[in-house]
Amino acid sequence: MSVLMSDVLLSEYGSLITELGDNAKDSQIIASLIETHDWTEKGATAILSLARSYGTAILRNALALAEAMNIEDGSEGL
Repeated sequence: MSVLMSDVLLSEYGSLITELGDNAKDSQIIASLIETHDWTEKGATAILSLARSYGTAILRNALALAEAMNIEDGSEGL
């Protein structure tokens, strides 16, 4: 993933949370991911769970490793 794409995603998801507010319920975030970002319910639930469980420190490393290994889509089929 290029730096530009990372910046675009950070901006898009930042806007999503700004619109919903910092105290948005998980169901609201999932609904917005489905409606405005073309996620399936399974995918939206999974990425929200990953974000809440692991945060940026772990996921940043996972992103770098996936990029180095040329893994665009994982084995979960999301």
